[in-house]
Amino acid sequence: MRVNKLQKFRKKPAATIRAIRLKLDMPGFHYRKWGGEQFAKPGDWLIDNSGDVYTVDADSFDRTYQEVSPGVYFKSAVVYAIQAENDGVITTREGTTHYRAGDYLVFNDAQGEDGYAVGREQFERMYEPAA
Repeated sequence: MRVNKLQKFRKKPAATIRAIRLKLDMPGFHYRKWGGEQFAKPGDWLIDNSGDVYTVDADSFDRTYQEVSPGVYFKSAVVYAIQAENDGVITTREGTTHYRAGDYLVFNDAQGEDGYAVGREQFERMYEPAA
């Protein structure tokens, strides 16, 4: 990853999600999403992002989201992103995600760590350049 080409973005104000923490006595669970195997651990968050349902690692969620109202959250942290030049696969905290050229590779820090992929249309609908 060429971190020197990452650009800073923030969520648009209307881009909230619904979330519930998986505070369950369980071993976790596997599921398939984004062309790869995902794993949710106890304490992770179950997200409903306008009908797109997935999980987010607890530490990552706790660092980047804030509660707006009960069960509604906003990603208040800035992200760093670059448009993918080629198809590929990115390893996330939850598993692996396949992406296509033109999709965005998004990272929760400027060093290009804690990353994931977002389709171009969805990314451009949810994010705007940050100053």
